[in-house]
Amino acid sequence: MLDTSLPPLTEPAASVAAGTLLLNRGDAVDRVVHILQGRVVLGVMADGQMAHLLGVVEGPFWLEAASGLLGLPHVVDAVAETDVDLQFVSVSDFVAEVKRLPQASKNLLLDMARSQRQQTEMAVSRLAKDADARCAEWLLRHAQPDEVVGGLAVKLTERKRNIAAQLGIAPETFSRVLRHLRERQLISGGGRVLGLPNPQALRELAGV
Repeated sequence: MLDTSLPPLTEPAASVAAGTLLLNRGDAVDRVVHILQGRVVLGVMADGQMAHLLGVVEGPFWLEAASGLLGLPHVVDAVAETDVDLQFVSVSDFVAEVKRLPQASKNLLLDMARSQRQQTEMAVSRLAKDADARCAEWLLRHAQPDEVVGGLAVKLTERKRNIAAQLGIAPETFSRVLRHLRERQLISGGGRVLGLPNPQALRELAGV
């Protein structure tokens, strides 16, 4: 059974045993965790087990710092594979330190954080979701208000082959999924603009 009891934020450092849950996917970030020593498994958990493995990191390593910097919830689950020594920094202190950087350095760090977050989200989506759910999530992420369709729409600025590659599926599979979504009236239109007449149904399909 996983140990889910991390030390309180008031403690700046701690040692935790192997099997301790360090991050819970979807939780708000109240602290940024720095692994000083030890190995941590990243992935997606189901029924208390690491069902989909994304990778293993070893200290020294900042654990999901991008989520704290961007004010977003954790995108992965993280479990200590060995005994781990940790340092904690509150999100407010972490962000304040970044804000003190020169503007160019701050912009670079934020760009890197956004890129890392996007790549991790895509990796998690490929691990834990089928092609339909991945496509629905991609459509929601790229949706914008559109006066022509009278609601949300997605403008396909890339070739479908490139979009399929981002989703980790074959171009033929991407075309098949779009056809199924259209048959279920979850998308409308054609060409370069796809309307989203039922965003809530897409969210349920995507699991977001």
